[in-house]
Amino acid sequence: MPPEHNAGAEHMLVSMLRPLVERGHDVQVWLSRYGKAHRAYEYRGIQVVPLQARLDFGTAARRADVLLSHLECVPSTAALARGYGKPLVVVCHNTHRPSLRDVAAGQTALAVYNSLWMEREAELFFAEYPKAIRPAESLIVRPPVFAGEYATRPGKAVTLINCNREKGGRVLEQLARRMPDAQFLAVKGAYGEQILPALPNVEIVEHVDGAEMRERVYARTRVLLMPSSYESWGRAGVEALASGIPVVAHPTPGLTESLADGGIFVDRNDIDGYEAVLRRLLGSAAEYRLVSKRAKARSAELDPAAELAAWCDAIEQL
Repeated sequence: MPPEHNAGAEHMLVSMLRPLVERGHDVQVWLSRYGKAHRAYEYRGIQVVPLQARLDFGTAARRADVLLSHLECVPSTAALARGYGKPLVVVCHNTHRPSLRDVAAGQTALAVYNSLWMEREAELFFAEYPKAIRPAESLIVRPPVFAGEYATRPGKAVTLINCNREKGGRVLEQLARRMPDAQFLAVKGAYGEQILPALPNVEIVEHVDGAEMRERVYARTRVLLMPSSYESWGRAGVEALASGIPVVAHPTPGLTESLADGGIFVDRNDIDGYEAVLRRLLGSAAEYRLVSKRAKARSAELDPAAELAAWCDAIEQL
């Protein structure tokens, strides 16, 4: 949970819980891992209970109206939901088979998919495993990005957020070596071994709370790199679109859906291609304006208001 752990899944959850708080609901997040915080705290109106602060999650689950879970916590939460007769909501962040099996274990009242392609993958899973139990209801909520909280004037650097190998740490390193006159930002991620080049044109940025991304990252970014081997959606790219920052990405199904016409797609193994695109964007003001305009237009298309209203309605119906 932010501000200690800042990854796409966690910030998607925060942006889905905030409107429930605004509707007057009592929203609590109980952490399943040991962290730095030793006392309960509040994050954007959400009550956060660290693992070491309280040991009575079972009591909280028994008193709850709805239990919500995601990632590796789904099986244990499902057991409590079954034991206490509570509706279970599962937020699905990826298409990996273990995630889909957890959704199909028979307790899910509402499955939330983060993209159309994930919903299609879930349908293929249910067709492949006819004994799997479909959720009672399902809903698509694309990771909500409130554009006004991220929009800024773009900066000068080429940026990668989360510099592990699968996110493109090696791509950043190779590009920085090829382009010594360009500025690069390497933002440490929430997980994975970080590849942080010790080069004069690469500045290392420590792990950043989502609430500080606009000032500490996007206000300094000219182009965002997303050469990820896998992205079920790609929240960072959508955050960058709000400022009209061009996003150069590997064409995963999630990124092609999220960025659409607002992105530039280059295979992550084509370093020559990435270099050519960067030199074009950094060297041509006219080309940059054109791509930036498309990015802002895509950001406007992804206004989350309608999907968040449907999400809150679904929770209240449960």
